[in-house]
Amino acid sequence: MTGKKRIVVGMSGGVDSSVTAWLLKQQGHEVIGVFMQNWEDDNDDQYCSIKQDALDALSVADIVGIDMEIVNFAGEYKDRVFKYFLDEYSAGRTPNPDVLCNAEIKFKAFLDYAMSLGADCIATGHYARKLEQGGVHYLMKGLDETKDQSYFLYRLTQSQLSRAIFPLGDIRKSEVRRLAEEAKLPTAKKKDSTGICFIGERPFREFLQRYLPTQPGEMVTPEGKVVGEHIGLMYYTLGQRKGLNIGGAKDGSGEPWFVAGKDLPANRLVVVQGHDHPLLLKPVLEMSQLSWTLDAAPAPGAYSAKNRYRMPDAPCTLSAVADGRATLTFAEPQWAVTPGQSAVLYDGDICLGGGIIL
Repeated sequence: MTGKKRIVVGMSGGVDSSVTAWLLKQQGHEVIGVFMQNWEDDNDDQYCSIKQDALDALSVADIVGIDMEIVNFAGEYKDRVFKYFLDEYSAGRTPNPDVLCNAEIKFKAFLDYAMSLGADCIATGHYARKLEQGGVHYLMKGLDETKDQSYFLYRLTQSQLSRAIFPLGDIRKSEVRRLAEEAKLPTAKKKDSTGICFIGERPFREFLQRYLPTQPGEMVTPEGKVVGEHIGLMYYTLGQRKGLNIGGAKDGSGEPWFVAGKDLPANRLVVVQGHDHPLLLKPVLEMSQLSWTLDAAPAPGAYSAKNRYRMPDAPCTLSAVADGRATLTFAEPQWAVTPGQSAVLYDGDICLGGGIIL
């Protein structure tokens, strides 16, 4: 990026966006900070850190020497992200709202707002890189593989990528912390946020019960044997081990129990014993709601993919893309492939896009 630019930085009140703003200011750019308030239904201090995060962002802006605004995107968030989140859980799937938040809020509503301020581009604290060649913008993995966030950005289009930069893409997290300390930023030692953005640290089941009615039912083995009771299919995800409360080893094997499937019509949760039970291993997955970072589907062939964030890339073959669906066939069966989660395709370090697992 050459020449002085007007750059609007998404400030979350965390160390990553703080250092992003500081780096750009050090490079001589005109930097404006925007704190996005995406949630306001129950913004209490016990679980939701929005107020503290906003104060931290303001403190950072003051030290860095930039103007900062607090902008409310709660309406857009509720319409574009939260409604989808509830619909998916109601349908027995496990969505990843952070993927949708990036595509619909940070790189759409926020991007539009930044452009209205006369921005040349926006910047975020994501650990990802961008490579521009011949007018094409490639989304790349972040240099720090333990923090790479390209998985969450796979729905970005060429138009969005062309107006976004990721200053932390070539930096390791340890270096980001060091820079924050050096710059005396108040977020230098702040703990990274975890979990779903609008739920914060509050108990997930308690939160979901406010919006979706619970419907208890039977926990059964694949053969139909009842081994327990679930509190509602929405509270369980494939591969889940904790919280099943199935007393003892029902078949005497001593193996732990895992969620292996959901029978929605019968409101039954299918559970199996053993981490490597055949029902937990799938060599093929199908995905829809496809989105490609190069605005066109990749050619069929050999790639690698993640079917959840915290997993290594797995070699796979992409079959022909047709009727808004694509099929990935893996060299080794994948564990707990979960409907509603995202499968993201890579060609080396290039993030090609992906879709929602069916």
